[in-house]
Amino acid sequence: MQDKNFQECVKCTVCTAYCPMAAVNPSYIGPKQAGPDGERYRLKDKAFYDYALKYCLNCKRCETACPSGVRIGDIIAKAKLESESFKPGLREMILANTDLMGSLAVPFSPIVNKALGLDISKKAMDGILGIDHRRTFPSYASETFVHWYRRKAARTQKKFERQIYYFHGCYANYNFTKLSKDFVRLMNACGYGVRLLDKEKCCGVALISNGMGKQAARQGKINLASIRKAGAPVLTTSTTCTMTLRDEYPHVLGLDNADVRENIQLALKFIYEKVESGEIKLAFRDDCRKRIAYHTSCHMERLGWWIYATRLLEMIPGVDLRILESSCCGISGTYGFKKENYEYSQAIGKKLFDNIRDAAADIVATECETCKWQIEMSTGFEVQNPICILADALDVEATRALNGVR
Repeated sequence: MQDKNFQECVKCTVCTAYCPMAAVNPSYIGPKQAGPDGERYRLKDKAFYDYALKYCLNCKRCETACPSGVRIGDIIAKAKLESESFKPGLREMILANTDLMGSLAVPFSPIVNKALGLDISKKAMDGILGIDHRRTFPSYASETFVHWYRRKAARTQKKFERQIYYFHGCYANYNFTKLSKDFVRLMNACGYGVRLLDKEKCCGVALISNGMGKQAARQGKINLASIRKAGAPVLTTSTTCTMTLRDEYPHVLGLDNADVRENIQLALKFIYEKVESGEIKLAFRDDCRKRIAYHTSCHMERLGWWIYATRLLEMIPGVDLRILESSCCGISGTYGFKKENYEYSQAIGKKLFDNIRDAAADIVATECETCKWQIEMSTGFEVQNPICILADALDVEATRALNGVR
């Protein structure tokens, strides 16, 4: 970490009051003690408070709440990477290596998806790997987004005068390719060509959470080199990828991204700012009648950009937008897949699940892919990224005309 700012902690314990894990697990001493307090002792003994580090979700709610700007979650993440007690096993390697697992699964997606849904497979993973049998896995696509892009979209992107680059992330490449395809369609209608980075690896957040910091750093260096080579705005559709590229690279992995950090933006923020400035004009169909419940993911709240998503959704005629009370869904990426964490994961998410049911919405909107998995599994409600909702409601031809796209 470039600047261990634990000294700025004033011991107010606001972080503990906002911590979703502390609320459901009496064994967790809380982010203040596991983070800044523990760091003072870990300078002398790295094993201090080791047992408490495993409970941290890396949701960053402690950082959002901290009045002193202490990077509590980053302190804990760094301590876990440096600890001798958190060595990844086979389970962690499978869950965290999303590029590897995705590239192996997509060519055989019908078989893989079927197998992952079988009770016998779930029980085997529970018993052998410690992946809870009650957890539902996201399905794999029949074709990666990158393959589709090169086959269907790449040739047409150069005709656009304005260009952006897209960091698609693992989920939009291997699992839910509708998101990445909708993003290309939306940006093209707004007059922007979408280019892919020269080389893209998983942002590394799952590797960081599962103790594979060296691999995460290697992948981070590849991503930063590609972002620097792009020399243009790099947009993302995942809040977690965005936060990792912008904030965890320097604070947790020690990768200097100061020269490109502001070029990395969430697509929703970029689009909203362009709409506000008049550089982008949007036209929507008038037959989109939906009640949408918006869930602010933890990492979106940490970024502070949820207002861009909600303002864009409010532009769609006929949308009844209900903004849910902020609360953690509990899955935290790979955390909720692990057998020892499943009950905590569901207990943390219960408040959110109840709020979603009470909202009686047609659809739930959120930018976090793992929140999507958790909410759909736990409530049965359909969850979509706001990018998909915007793309589905868009009057494409009218928008193209407004933006001078031929």
